[in-house]
Amino acid sequence: MVFADEPTGALDSKNGREVLGLLRGIADDPARSVVMVTHDLEAASMADRVLVLKDGRVLRELGRSTPAEILEALEEAR
Repeated sequence: MVFADEPTGALDSKNGREVLGLLRGIADDPARSVVMVTHDLEAASMADRVLVLKDGRVLRELGRSTPAEILEALEEAR
């Protein structure tokens, strides 16, 4: 299991895409998992499952989603 807290936060877009590609490759192996925390909608859209949290509680759970769908869920959680 890989835990990634804002893995692209301090990277330029090219290197950020490369890191996300590596994480996606790890997650595609059924024997491995990646847990990523991010505010980046593009990064979140690469996930198989997206949890929207507020005050430590899960407010929404989405499957594979577009950045627009994730943004909508975030706005509903406000």
